[in-house]
Amino acid sequence: MEKIVVSGVQFGIEPNQIEANTEKCLKKIREAYEQSRPRLIVLPETITTGFVPGMPTQKFWEMIDPLDGPSPTAVKKLAKQLKVWVVFPMYEKGKEKGQVFNSALVINPQGRLAGVYRKTHPFPGERSWTTPGNALPVFNLGFAKMGITICYEGDFPELSRILALKGAEIIVRPSALLRSFEIWDFTNRARAYDNHVYLLAVNAVGGPDGGGNYNFGHSMIVNPIGQKIAQARGTEEIVSAELDPEPLKYITYGTKTPMEFDHLEDRRVELYGDIMKHRKSPFEPARRIKYKR
Repeated sequence: MEKIVVSGVQFGIEPNQIEANTEKCLKKIREAYEQSRPRLIVLPETITTGFVPGMPTQKFWEMIDPLDGPSPTAVKKLAKQLKVWVVFPMYEKGKEKGQVFNSALVINPQGRLAGVYRKTHPFPGERSWTTPGNALPVFNLGFAKMGITICYEGDFPELSRILALKGAEIIVRPSALLRSFEIWDFTNRARAYDNHVYLLAVNAVGGPDGGGNYNFGHSMIVNPIGQKIAQARGTEEIVSAELDPEPLKYITYGTKTPMEFDHLEDRRVELYGDIMKHRKSPFEPARRIKYKR
């Protein structure tokens, strides 16, 4: 991994106003680039529409963009102009009628789609209008390897661990998180520390979305020893940080005490067979919502 600057951009949008929201995305990407000259810029989850559609799935599907639609095309053009990587999260129109993916497009500095991650673990309320993806890719950006989890997926240690085992040095977490700041804060820091990776978590801010929900922002960048090195507030804001390519030399920040452990290498994998078993919590939630397959 090289020493690089990365940026997360949080801002408010108008529910389901895709053209206007895309224009704001372009404006904010430019602002982030002008502020810090990052090599990687990440936007919040479902940034062209907001998280909850607030309309029937079929109508929503007809409205949103496919991967080669006007919004991705505009962002590709700007990424090429700035020569920067962009993670552009949006609801993606699937090829089948009514098929909607919660996706994060990875756009390279040549203005091309380098890949797409489709959210594999939709939030329960989201399952009525989205189809889960089935792959956990790691993207080689040249200067670093990057994995993606989207919002609720940061609650699952297995996802971040798999990405780390595949070589991810940075995990980005585009989000429209509707729970507490405490959950947001400790899951971000835990996933970074669990796996000794950088975690760039970018949360939506403002509202309401199509379902009347408000987001609290507080995007953050966490280093591989669990230290927050950037923290946004609950307003439109850009967070940036320089990532050290040798972040595990010392056991904690501000000291020269050497680090002598590695959470990946120190695993005793022969004990972990039960991790693949299907289970549910012994404590019942208020209700259970099944995945739409």
